[in-house]
Amino acid sequence: MDEKCVKPFLKWAGGKGQLLKEIEKYYPFDSGVITKYVEPFIGGGAVLFDVLSKYNLEEIYISDINAELINTYLIVRDYIEELIKLLKTYQFEYVPNETEDRKSYYISKRERFNDLKINGNKTENIEKAALMIFLNKTCFNGLYRVNKKGLFNVPMGSYKNPLICDEKTLRAVSDKLQNVKIVCGDYRNSADFIDEHTFVYFDPPYRPLTETASFTAYTENLFNDEEQIELAEFVENMHKKGAKVVVSNSDPKNSNMEDDFFDKIYSAYKIKRVEATRMINCNSEARGKIKELLISNF
Repeated sequence: MDEKCVKPFLKWAGGKGQLLKEIEKYYPFDSGVITKYVEPFIGGGAVLFDVLSKYNLEEIYISDINAELINTYLIVRDYIEELIKLLKTYQFEYVPNETEDRKSYYISKRERFNDLKINGNKTENIEKAALMIFLNKTCFNGLYRVNKKGLFNVPMGSYKNPLICDEKTLRAVSDKLQNVKIVCGDYRNSADFIDEHTFVYFDPPYRPLTETASFTAYTENLFNDEEQIELAEFVENMHKKGAKVVVSNSDPKNSNMEDDFFDKIYSAYKIKRVEATRMINCNSEARGKIKELLISNF
C-alpha cells in the first residue's frame, strides 16, 4: 500500500468503495477555490479516505450519529498505539481457536462491548473501539446492527483467518486523520463549518427500495421520507452558502418506475443514475445491478 493511499478500516453497510470512480469525477479541489471537505454521514469513510489519499486540504470535518463509530475514529486518530496493542491481543487469543472456542470468545467480547456501550465511561473508550473493530472483523458480513435496546446483536461470521489487527492500514489512517475534525452528532451540526470553499458529500441512510428492505436499522435512528426531505432542504441551504454538494441515494425507480421521490425533492439539481452492485436481500446469491443516484448542484 502506497504510504499516501489510505482505505477504510471498517466494513460498513452501504460502503461507497464501488462508486468511488463515479464520485471522484465530482471532486472540485483542483481549482484551488475549494479547500475544505465535509462528510456528515461518515460510515466506513471510503470517500473520505479517497480524498485524503489524493489531496492536502486545509480543513476536513466528518460526523455521524453513531456514537460507537465516531468513538472508533477518534481512538484510531488519538490512541493508535494502545488500540493496536489490544487488537493484537484479540487476534492472538481468537484466531488459533477452533469454532466452538471462537464462538464463546466472540460472545464474551460482544457482551463486553454492549456493556460498555450502555454503561461504559470515557476511560474505557479505547477498549470499546478495539471491541468495535474486533466485532466488525469477525461478525457475520461485517454488519453493524442493534436491537431495540441498542444492543449489538450480530452473530459470529465464519472467516477462516480474519485480520483483526490490520496494523498498516490503521497506522496510515491514524496519520491521515490527525487534522480531521471528528464530531458525533446530527448532519445539521456541520452547517457552521460549511462555506463557499467547501465540498460536501452527503451519504445518508438510503431510502429502502422495498418495504421489507428497511434494514437501515444499523443506527438506532431510522431515516424516513420526512427526514430525506429535511436533508434536501438542508442541502439547499448549503447550496445558498456557495458550497459544492453531492448527495447519494438509492433510485426508487429500481422497484417502481413511477416513483419520482428524489427527482421531485432535488428537482433543482443535476441527477445522475449510476450502476452499482448491491445485496438486494439477505440471500447472498441475490446480488444485482441496480441504479443509484448521484445528485449534485454543479
